Amino acid sequence: MTATSKATTLWRGGLADGSGTTALGSKVATVSVDWKARSEGSADTTTPEELLAAAHASCYAMALSHELGGNDTPPEEVDVAVEVDFVPGEGVKESRLSVTAKVPGISDDEFQRIANAAKEGCPISQALAGVTITLTSATLA
Repeated sequence: MTATSKATTLWRGGLADGSGTTALGSKVATVSVDWKARSEGSADTTTPEELLAAAHASCYAMALSHELGGNDTPPEEVDVAVEVDFVPGEGVKESRLSVTAKVPGISDDEFQRIANAAKEGCPISQALAGVTITLTSATLA
């Protein structure tokens, strides 16, 4: 069975002076987007890369939970942070994952192996095959 996700963006104006809104198909959020936020960063306007970071964080959390469950060491909690770098004129350059997890009965070596396997197996990581993906830290809480 295929699950299809949808989103729409309405953009008005040129790249530098325009702006838009992106709506998730689930209708849980509509967010503003513009070039200035994308190229310079912003605390109050989202970017495609911030949305990509959210997608990568949630996907990796699910992939890690799945891998840990398959190891008979299901997590109590998985906390994932992702930073995505965008360079104007070049595109998305890197996605950095950081995870802290509460996992009873697992050694740090085993957790590191599984955390890296989840990074490789995460469907969003696979979709970003042309981008450097780094697991900057994997910590047991």
